[in-house]
This record gives sequence, C-alpha cells and structure tokens, in this order.
Amino acid sequence: MSPYVILTITAFSMVLGTLITASSSHWLIAWMGLEINTFAIIPLMTQKHTPRAMEAAIKYFIVQTTATAVLLFASVSNAWMLGQWNIQQMSHPLTITMVYVALALKLGLAPLHAWFPEIIQGLSLVTGFILATWQKLAPISFILQLPNCNPMLITSLGLLSILTGGWGGLNQTQLRKILGYSSIAHLGWMMLVIQHMPMLALTAFIVYVVTTFFLFFSFWLTQTTTINALSTSWTKTPIISTTSSLILLSLGGLPPLTGFFPKLLILAELTEQNLALTATVAALSTLLSLYFYLRLSYAMVLTTPPNTLPAALPWRINFTKPTLLLASSSTLSLLIMPLSPMLSMYLLNS
Repeated sequence: MSPYVILTITAFSMVLGTLITASSSHWLIAWMGLEINTFAIIPLMTQKHTPRAMEAAIKYFIVQTTATAVLLFASVSNAWMLGQWNIQQMSHPLTITMVYVALALKLGLAPLHAWFPEIIQGLSLVTGFILATWQKLAPISFILQLPNCNPMLITSLGLLSILTGGWGGLNQTQLRKILGYSSIAHLGWMMLVIQHMPMLALTAFIVYVVTTFFLFFSFWLTQTTTINALSTSWTKTPIISTTSSLILLSLGGLPPLTGFFPKLLILAELTEQNLALTATVAALSTLLSLYFYLRLSYAMVLTTPPNTLPAALPWRINFTKPTLLLASSSTLSLLIMPLSPMLSMYLLNS
C-alpha cells in the first residue's frame, strides 16, 4: 500500500476519533472515539523503525490502553449504580474521580505525567507536535462534558502539572523533553480554569498550539534536537533564531508577548473565583518554566559556537522545504497580543 494512502487513513482516523468523542454524550461512543484516536497515531510513531521509536510506540499503547480501561470500568460502574450512560449525568463521586484520573493519565497531567516526556523524546518532531497538541483535544472535550463534581481534584492536578512542568524542564538538554514538560505546564494552566470558564481554557490551548507549532517546525527544518545544537543556529539561521527566542519567551508568559495574554486572563478569573492563593502559586511556578525558556533563548541568540574547523560555518541554509507555514505561524505567534483586548472582551461577553 502506498505511504500516502496510509498517511491519509491515519490522519482521517485521528480527526474522526476526536470528532466522535467531542460530539457524543454516550459513554461507550465517546470511549470508542478515544480508542480510534489512540490507535490512529501509532503508525506515525513507528514510521522510522528505530528501537527508540518502537519503544515509544509500545509505551504509548500500554499507557493509553490502561487509561481507557479505567475509563471503561468507571463508565460501566456508573451505569450499574445509577443506570445512566450519559456523560453529563455522572454524579457518583467514586466513578467521576476514576474518570478524572484516567483522563489525567491520557493527557499526561502530573502526577501521572512520567510517560509523556519519555515518549515524545523517542518520536520525530512532527509526530511529537501531534502528540502534544491534537491528541489532547479528545480528552479535553471529555472533561468539558463532565459535571463539576470535584473541583479540588482538578485544581490540584492543574497546580501539580504547572509545578512539575517547570521543575522537570530545568535540568534537560534534549529539546523534545523540554517541549514535553512545557506541554505539561500549559495543560496545568488549562485545567485551573476549565471548570470556571471553558472558553478561556480553549483560548489558552489555541495560543499554545500556535506558538509551539513554530518551535517544532523550526527545529524540524534545522534538524536541531539538543541545546548544544542550538548554539550553532545563530550563524546559520539568524532570522529563525531571533524569532524562536521571542516565541520561547512568549511560551514562558513574559509580558508583553503573546503567551502572557492567556495567563493574565486565567489569573484574573481565578482571583474572581476567590482562588487568590491558587493564582499566586501558579504565577510563582511559572518562573521555573520561564527560566529554562530563557536558557534556550540564551543558547540560540547570545552564544557563539566554538569553531575548530578550518572553514567558517555557513551563514545561511538553503531550505528545500516550504517555509510558508513557518512564516505564518511566527506572525500569528507574535501578533496575537495586539488583538488581546478584542479577544478578552469576546471571552468576557461569552
């Protein structure tokens, strides 16, 4: 079979699984959508038949199967105790806690996060981007349909994820692991506000997808996977390096860049919900993430690589791959902030 046909079927299955989960209110149908979404990405993980990729695919399969098994057990238990198969009508505290734990495992929220950085390290940058963004949509849509019966659990998962995402990325040298811990931290911010203002959580997710797309795509174009390799990027791709450093600081939430906009609105919403202590802990925990983002920016822009070769490093790289997506994503990542007053008014009115 042609690789293009397999890629088309895989992409269609991922989209179909996400849409089934997002549009269904029945437990079994939503569970089926999660399973389709899980199995669809495994062929992409095993495109390169390396031991590291195969290990990542097997780990992902085991973790996701465990989470969906717990989810199925919780849904069957809820139907047995309450006679309800509707997601919105789950009210038993035990079953809904099991569902939140299973979805936290699927998303990679702390303290059930240990699988995510290890798996994303074994994947290509393109597949890693899909795992960090699109594969989160189905579980998040599941959480949006659940009744708000256990706000303390969701808040605890969010705060632990922000702390773990910042703390775990401090001592890393591999870019994919750093981006994995970044995904954990940003998911924590979404979990903090998803029970109070779902539209704001969705906005934070969209901003994260737009900004992180540029980083994954630029690292894929320059074939950069470690911090040491970043130190040579300035002499080869100065424009991409400058833009990447700004977007890294934006991911860390440094004002007045784009990433500061959703974090500011989330902190304001938490304060309005009388969760000032939670907002303070989340804001202070962001400093950990900002530190390793600043470390990456320093390596890209302010570090001159050692040159022991007789010839100088090339000043530019002639790209044979299309860079239109790179230009458009960088423009969106840096220009969303001027539109923030209009977006905030839309969110407040909705």
